[in-house]
Amino acid sequence: MQNKMEAMEKAEQVLYKTYNRFPVIFDHGDGVYLYDSEGVEYLDFGAGIAVMGLGYHDPEYTNALTAQAGKLLHTSNLFYNQPAIDAGEKLLKVSQMDKVFFTNSGTEAIEGALKIAKRYAFNRDGHGGHEIIAMKHSFHGRSLGALSVTGNDHYQEPFAPLLPGIRFAEFNNLDSVKELINERTCAILMETIQGEGGIYPAEKEFLEGVRNLCDEHDMLLILDEIQCGMGRTGQMFAWQNYGIKPDVMTVAKALGNGVPIGAFLARGKAAFAMKPGDHGTTYGGNPFVCAAADKVLELFEKRQITQHVQEIGAYLWEKLEQFVKKHDCAIAHRGMGLMQGIEFEQPVGDMVKKALLEQHLVLISAGTNVIRFVPPLIITKKDVDMMVERLEKSL
Repeated sequence: MQNKMEAMEKAEQVLYKTYNRFPVIFDHGDGVYLYDSEGVEYLDFGAGIAVMGLGYHDPEYTNALTAQAGKLLHTSNLFYNQPAIDAGEKLLKVSQMDKVFFTNSGTEAIEGALKIAKRYAFNRDGHGGHEIIAMKHSFHGRSLGALSVTGNDHYQEPFAPLLPGIRFAEFNNLDSVKELINERTCAILMETIQGEGGIYPAEKEFLEGVRNLCDEHDMLLILDEIQCGMGRTGQMFAWQNYGIKPDVMTVAKALGNGVPIGAFLARGKAAFAMKPGDHGTTYGGNPFVCAAADKVLELFEKRQITQHVQEIGAYLWEKLEQFVKKHDCAIAHRGMGLMQGIEFEQPVGDMVKKALLEQHLVLISAGTNVIRFVPPLIITKKDVDMMVERLEKSL
């Protein structure tokens, strides 16, 4: 095997450089710990950007993947497959939605959700040219469609022109949304908790108000639950904390626990907007990834993951509140469950790097000045204590 430096140099030669990577090569994981190619152990509070809900090397999950890999990986969507049926049934049960379409990623799920909105409005009005309201400081992915509804000029500018008919409102400002609605508006899209934008949960009055506006104007409410869903807030989906329900929602990340799978789900009038031929995918919903999602959903229920997140999320909140009071450089604390963030006076890049390389603590940022805490959902109070101790040594 190549040594570490040789491997990183080779990576720079062969991989298209769209990432600035840390000088670490992770080799394997166990529980909430990662181990690099030199055998060093790291406490993981990033979970592969909120993906590894069940942590690493879970025996039941691994066995399910191994069994399916030995049977059938792919057939295409020209045929039925049992794992997709099983995973779909479980996902609809916990979400109380009506229909699900499996994709390969969260970004693809956003693309499908946008198409539902446009198709619904086309069916209703008999013509296209409809508009969608999205939120400033949002993030929905980097494909052209998803980028078009991402409210960040930094990401959008090099790739203009993007999709027409996208208007941006201020998150948690209902008047800002109202001002943008017109006869062409067909949907309002937002993250239930803004992730990349700095860990900002939707305010209850705002989300209720947007739901009411959608009902009044026959628009679809689309909630992006790619990062905040799948148990991360202490409910299976973050919107379940608010007493409202979307017409369309997107999920991914922890749905596959590392296997690339996403989904968009629809209910009511949105569940039948698209017809055969309107949307498709070669790999999406294949037997292998759906066996993974099926097992994840089974284990979430069996192990009462959401109840665990409620307990440990409250403990993490308490410890981070203490941290903010203790350190003047920390100026705000936001979030819900095991999706929390601390805002600092200064950029956090050096702190994240120091935590990784010196304290062997995996953290990720959310924007320039926020450290986000999105660990595996199986962490314990002991893990939280260890994280805070290492974080303080990284200041």
